[in-house]
Amino acid sequence: MAELLNQNDKRTHYCGQVRESDIGNPVCVMGWVQKQRDLGNLIFVDLRDRSGIVQLAFDNDTDKEIFDKAFSVRAEYVLSVHGTVRARAEGATNPNLPTGMVEIFVTEMKILSAAQTPPFEVNDAKRVKDEIALKYRYLDLRRPSMQRNILMRHQIAKVARDYYYENGFLEIETPMMIKSTPEGARDYLVPSRVHKGSFYALPQSPQMYKQLLMLSGYDRYIQLARCFRDEDLRADRQPEFTQIDLEMSFATQEDIMAMNEGFIKRVFKEVLDVEIETPLPRMTFAEAMNRYGSDKPDTRFGMEILDLSDTVKSCGFGVFTSAIEAGGSVRCIVAKNAAGTLTRKEIDKLTEHAKGIGAKGLAYIRWVDDAPNCSFAKFLSPEELQAILTAGGMEQGDVMLIVADKNKVVLPTLGALRTLLGKKLDLIDEGKFNFLWVVEFPFFEWNEETEHWDAMHHPFTMPLPECLPALESDPGSVRAQCYDMVLNGVELLSGSIRITDWQLQEKMFRALGLTEDDIARKFGFLVDAYKYGAPPHGGSGMGLDRLAMVMTGADSLRDVVAFPKVQNASELMSQCPSPVADADLEVLGIAVTVSEESAE
Repeated sequence: MAELLNQNDKRTHYCGQVRESDIGNPVCVMGWVQKQRDLGNLIFVDLRDRSGIVQLAFDNDTDKEIFDKAFSVRAEYVLSVHGTVRARAEGATNPNLPTGMVEIFVTEMKILSAAQTPPFEVNDAKRVKDEIALKYRYLDLRRPSMQRNILMRHQIAKVARDYYYENGFLEIETPMMIKSTPEGARDYLVPSRVHKGSFYALPQSPQMYKQLLMLSGYDRYIQLARCFRDEDLRADRQPEFTQIDLEMSFATQEDIMAMNEGFIKRVFKEVLDVEIETPLPRMTFAEAMNRYGSDKPDTRFGMEILDLSDTVKSCGFGVFTSAIEAGGSVRCIVAKNAAGTLTRKEIDKLTEHAKGIGAKGLAYIRWVDDAPNCSFAKFLSPEELQAILTAGGMEQGDVMLIVADKNKVVLPTLGALRTLLGKKLDLIDEGKFNFLWVVEFPFFEWNEETEHWDAMHHPFTMPLPECLPALESDPGSVRAQCYDMVLNGVELLSGSIRITDWQLQEKMFRALGLTEDDIARKFGFLVDAYKYGAPPHGGSGMGLDRLAMVMTGADSLRDVVAFPKVQNASELMSQCPSPVADADLEVLGIAVTVSEESAE
């Protein structure tokens, strides 16, 4: 039977807080048994809570009933312990633990909860398979590394609230059930019982509501907002996530960027004791793509993309010349001193990776011996090959990887290969935090499936003033007043200055292919609101989960989210999503039809 706490069982210390300064003092600690060591007439129990571990001692001076209890406890039992802090015996100290110089001589102990043998040991030494860890997530969350991550996430959230409150922001909650709008990813839909056949959507972001708050006079808004997107998962993406969401009235892009920089400077100092220099460096979208093949480049290492087009435009290799003639380019990255690692077999793997991204193939030059091995040498003269080597700064021991195609294929392919090789060749200093603002994104991107222009950011983004005349005549040239904050190759924040002229907003909607009826039906309430006095405003959303992931050094968002989803957007512990009873669906006016393909 589990024993019960009473009024005398008041915890005085967390386990990890007991120190030499407490020697001789009575304490009460509570927690989980990490392990028990039975040495005959001496028993040690390591007791763990979120703060750390403390050693409990039971010996010949211990009351027999308590000693017998200590003999019976096993891993993950929950205990309440009273005792006196004493120094550990000479030679028995553990300098690797904050509590390693002391132990608690136990005078009273209650077993608050017994535990079955867990499916895995709750420690960081043995990492179990993700499927098992996530099925028993409540046990996985007891591991010290997970508790450190969740605690740091809490600290980041607290600093965010403190910082923005101090700068005059108001925390205002926005609805969780909203109107479905055609932007971004797919919505998660919520059926209405009252309005059968109609649906709410879970917010992909509080975008329209925070803009409406600016129109309502709440000139500085902040919210740690829950957001939902029905999209494929990856290491830095979950279907539900939290963002530090803000909006500012009467503010320029510079004001908003500076405000976010102030938060970054403060949170890194308070949580990690790391100084971040501000202002953060900036780079246009075009420059980021041309140099790194990514709009969220990892600048902790070099290996920048080089343009070989001028060098090879008249060479004898048709793959290169035809790509240039079709309006594309020939570009490369050079992996210095990598010929020993990037064998022919490894280059074949990289080629398949490039094809998976969309490239037709991957040309290479691998310089191991006196003469470089070039995959397309038979199409070149010695002078043409030497020109390529010179243009790439090639030396013996280097490897050059080349892609020829349209820029929309060449750049992201080389960008992905660059990131992969940065990790494979151990070029990345994991102790660095390289921040970067990427600015001046294209407003539109061409959708080949629908054959019309989509908004790259969202349709409420303000174009740069000099681009307004080209809205209809040359949409591809229009750049937006938007800005992304990137950290070590991870997009942390995305934001923009908003359109506040309702006539311009309608013009943007039409440029995106929306009819008058579409605009009225989907965004009519927002356009109408602009007609009643809209202050200039802009804002941003910073991914709290992603920030925590980078600051903790975690490999995945799973390691900083308490109860994450897996690749297919299910939760293994509770086994959701799950079927719903027909009677519940009938109340909502919904019937589920399962196709033969789905049933297989």
